[in-house]
Amino acid sequence: MEAVAVPVVPALRLGELLVRAGHATQENVDSALELQPVLRKRLGEILVEKGWTSTRAVAETLAAQQGLDFVDLTQTAVDQRAATLLKEGFAHEHQALPVRFLQENLVQIAVADPGNLQTQDELRLALGVGFRVAVADAPALAATIARTYRLTVAVTDAPPDDGLDDEVAAANALDLVNDLIARAVNHGASDVHVNPQPREVIVRYRVDGVMRDAQPIEKRMQHAVASRIKVMASLDIAEKRMPQDGSFVVYSGGSPVDVRVAVLPTKHGEQIVLRLLLRETKLELPGLGMSHEMESVFMRSISQPFGAVLTCGPTGSGKTTTLYAALDRLNDGMRSIATIEDPVEYQLPGVMQTEVNSRIGLTFERGLRTILRADPDVILVGEIRDSETAKIAIQAAMTGHLVLTTLHTNDASGAIARLRALDVDPDLLAGAINSILSQRLARRICPHCREPYEPSPEEIAEMNLISTAGTPTLYRPVGCLQCNGGYVGRVALYELMPVHGLGRVLMEGSTDEIFDAAVAAGMRTLREDGVRLALAGVTSLDEVRRVTGDRRAL
Repeated sequence: MEAVAVPVVPALRLGELLVRAGHATQENVDSALELQPVLRKRLGEILVEKGWTSTRAVAETLAAQQGLDFVDLTQTAVDQRAATLLKEGFAHEHQALPVRFLQENLVQIAVADPGNLQTQDELRLALGVGFRVAVADAPALAATIARTYRLTVAVTDAPPDDGLDDEVAAANALDLVNDLIARAVNHGASDVHVNPQPREVIVRYRVDGVMRDAQPIEKRMQHAVASRIKVMASLDIAEKRMPQDGSFVVYSGGSPVDVRVAVLPTKHGEQIVLRLLLRETKLELPGLGMSHEMESVFMRSISQPFGAVLTCGPTGSGKTTTLYAALDRLNDGMRSIATIEDPVEYQLPGVMQTEVNSRIGLTFERGLRTILRADPDVILVGEIRDSETAKIAIQAAMTGHLVLTTLHTNDASGAIARLRALDVDPDLLAGAINSILSQRLARRICPHCREPYEPSPEEIAEMNLISTAGTPTLYRPVGCLQCNGGYVGRVALYELMPVHGLGRVLMEGSTDEIFDAAVAAGMRTLREDGVRLALAGVTSLDEVRRVTGDRRAL
């Protein structure tokens, strides 16, 4: 095995090289050096944290300093055969990734810290071939390791042999379901669809709001897989004619993942949809991406001692995440806060959190009635589903409680019609509701490969694009090794409707009349908020169209 020589201490230090290359100023380096004894961090880490240079600049300079290659993982394809030389856990723990074979028994290893000799010693023990170290940008390396090993897992599933007996099929089903969920979590999927067809079982993941095909399941494993999921969700495995729903919890990297299960009989067997809810992805209010003006209005609405704050949108649009960001802000130890949810999605210290359990009769309505007798200041109701829950929530908002809750409606103005349909007295709405927030999740355009362009006159007219610097610059997705078809992650689009001042239109107007009145009063629509994000280079115009649609076309 080829030994890796310990690099000779270079004549120039990292700070000097960064200054010479124009990656940092001498003033920045001097300030970072003064902070080192206090922060006890490396020079490069301090410079990056303070925004005085980039992680890539540090990585390139480290490579030059130690006479090593720099590998740009945003432009380099990883050889899957090389990647399998290290186990996934080792790669994550040591931030080391075999990238490609230089020779038959010599592999290039990308690392973020080439000076870590302990990692190099452990690589010698873990690898069966020689290696040469190359330096990679740390964030790009972490993302590439996650992507590489999820792809490796996806291609290692072998179909079971013919003639499996029930015991073997059950064992294989256990592995299939575990791998199915593990891959979904690694992909960042919110939902998994297991859809039986005449000759196979199609598997699809919803990633960043868009469906993506995954490796199908053999038809003969269909019933064993369905039974395994039913057992995990405590459902009736003998019942195959009626819909069923349940839930279970799995752990990924030590963190709990709630899995909601919906089973629906179809012509070719039972379709199963798994919804994945990662409990520990809570955001703070400034991290939601609202405009400064909208965040100020929203903050005022949740800072009131009473009233209702509603968030609206379809399943998976981030409603609960937004409310929990608000709840996190309110959880200052001076208020009594209680929640009733299905299920509890985030853990908040000091908050009374109750989970709906229909099997023992603990419904939203019953739980909310009990919570009101427990002296709360703030109540979060996970979802208003029925008339009684709606009436109790609105009454609580009018009697000294701040109520945060969600509704399934298309937009903010549609929430009023929904509450009327649930038999809430229209005369109470203007006085009970502080604000209504509608939202959608759009895919973020990849910052590594996005391509700038000038919009056409038709696009400018269609989207009402406004720029103080002439024709605005927009971006279109391209696709690279760092993203999924030009997109990576999601960002929220918001439409915030303050209720006060809309008058009798809330009580008597149609949804369109309420919408028009709110826009006339200054409400920024979902589409307009999407255009704001497109102009900022956060998403693309096509993505805004996909997510928001066009009311005028209906």
